[in-house]
Amino acid sequence: MGHGFTGSVKPCAIILKRIMKIETLIVTMHQNDHSLVERMNVQTDALVGNQCQTHSMDTFYQNGHKVIYFNTNERGVGRNRNLLLQNATADVWVLADDDMRFVDRYPQIAQKAFEECPNADILVFNLIEKNPRRYVNQKIVRVRWNNYAKYGAARLVLRKKAFLSSGIRFHLSFGGGARYGSGEDTIFLKECLRKGLKIYAVPYALAEIDQESVSTWFSGYNEKFFHDKGALYSCLHPALWPAYAVRFLIRYRKKYGGEMPSIQALKYMIGGAVEYRAEVEDHHEV
Repeated sequence: MGHGFTGSVKPCAIILKRIMKIETLIVTMHQNDHSLVERMNVQTDALVGNQCQTHSMDTFYQNGHKVIYFNTNERGVGRNRNLLLQNATADVWVLADDDMRFVDRYPQIAQKAFEECPNADILVFNLIEKNPRRYVNQKIVRVRWNNYAKYGAARLVLRKKAFLSSGIRFHLSFGGGARYGSGEDTIFLKECLRKGLKIYAVPYALAEIDQESVSTWFSGYNEKFFHDKGALYSCLHPALWPAYAVRFLIRYRKKYGGEMPSIQALKYMIGGAVEYRAEVEDHHEV
């Protein structure tokens, strides 16, 4: 369970009348050829946001699938994902990072999962890991306010129709390459819930993630980590961020304790939170 669809999906409540058109939306950096889609075992049409030093668009076909590279000299994973969302045209969008390799028949797995969850606007899949660190869905559950924060963007599959009407996009201040190094996916899911989109987690996996790849944002439990975490909590919980900051420090003390004293970590989190709140207030005054 959790490592892919093996034919055990229950009969669906609503039979889809046609095969879904699926696009895979991949964010990456510094690609100088078109080999990425083959390495990732992409089996659908694909859009690739390649943040590099140039500004161009390349279109080609790989195994019968149309692939478009959007090469830009901009930075920030949220900006990159938004570029792809703005240009995607299929019924369903599979969000992906460049350190993933898709399992065979993943488009069929995604289709079957939507048949099981016909009302879903977003599905959250598992990621296969040799050394599991991410939360693993064991059954189909509704994602709500109490459990949305455990999931990242590279696990999400979106229905186009929900996003055409909602206008939801990724926050540009958070995530790899942005001012604050992570959290854009958590903010994105919160906004989806706020707009009334229906999110379900499913016990199937579409891809395996390379756990040896170098993180673009995490370089240890240092000043920047806690500063950015404070900014994130301030964004997510404008009134209650101090409580969330303290809860985080208590819950994960064993992980960061060898690198940073809790009191110092809290000071850095307060600094990040105050900085972000000041930015928001300045923006509102403009």
